[in-house]
Amino acid sequence: MKSVAWVTDSTCTVDPIYAKENHIYIVPLRLMIGEECYRETIDITADEFYEKMKTHEKVGSSQPPIGEFLELYENLKQNYDEIIAIHCSSELSGTMNTSLQAAEMAEIEVTSIDSKAGAFPLREMIMKGVQWHKMGQSVHEIKEKIEQMAHNVAFYVIPTSMQQLHRSGRVSGTQLLVSQLLRIHLLLKFDKGKVIVEDKIRTFKKTKQRMMDHLKSDIGRIKEVCIMHANNLDEAKEIEQEISIMDPALKTEIMTFIPVVGILAGEGTVALSWIRN
Repeated sequence: MKSVAWVTDSTCTVDPIYAKENHIYIVPLRLMIGEECYRETIDITADEFYEKMKTHEKVGSSQPPIGEFLELYENLKQNYDEIIAIHCSSELSGTMNTSLQAAEMAEIEVTSIDSKAGAFPLREMIMKGVQWHKMGQSVHEIKEKIEQMAHNVAFYVIPTSMQQLHRSGRVSGTQLLVSQLLRIHLLLKFDKGKVIVEDKIRTFKKTKQRMMDHLKSDIGRIKEVCIMHANNLDEAKEIEQEISIMDPALKTEIMTFIPVVGILAGEGTVALSWIRN
C-alpha cells in the first residue's frame, strides 16, 4: 500500500494527536487581534481567541503564507508516495490556491480536494479518508468519495454580527440596513462552497426553529449532528437538548467554532452541520 500524507489547514479541527498518528499535516491560518498576530491552534486556542475578542475591536484573519506550505511540501516529497491536499472552501478562502501554488513550486504532484466547507465537515472528510486509505482504497477512489461527502453536507449558521458579514461582502448594505431597522435574524447556509442567505426571520427563536426544521427533514439519513458555537456554550447545550427530544438516538457533538467564523459572524453565533448518508 502506498504511503499517503494529508495536507490541510487549521479550520479542519482535527485533534493534533490523531493528526500526528495518521500523517495529517495542519498548516495554521493567521489570526490578528489588535496589533498581534497568532498562528491558529498553535499560539492561541479558539476559546482564548474569543476571550481576547471581547476586549479588541480590531480582529481579523488571513490564509497561511505560501512559504509555510512550500517548506512542508519540500519535506513531504521525500517521505511519501502520494499527497492529498484538502482545505476549507475555496469560495471563502485563498488557502487552497496558495497550497497548490506551493506544491507546484516544490515540483510535487498532489491530489487536491475542495471540502466546500470547514470545521466539522472538513474534519469528517479527512477522518473518513484516512479510514478508506487503511482499507486499501486508492487516492483516486478516496477523492471521489470525499467529493460525494461534500455534496451531502448540510451546514446552517445563525450569525450575531451583521456588521462583520457586511464588511466581508457576504451581506449587502441594503440587507444590513433592513436587518437593523426590522431587527431581522439571518439563517445562512453553505451552498456549493459559498455562504448564502437562506432565510430572514424576525426573532432568534423562530430562526433557530427553522434551522431545526432543516435538521428534522434529514432525520433518518444521518447518524450525527455537530452543534457549533462562537463562545455561546449555553445556547449550544440548549440546542443539544432540543435535538435529543427530537431524536434520542441521534449522536450529537458540541464544538467551539473556528475563530474565523467568529470574526465574520460575531461572538455568540451558533450553527448546525451534518452529513447525509
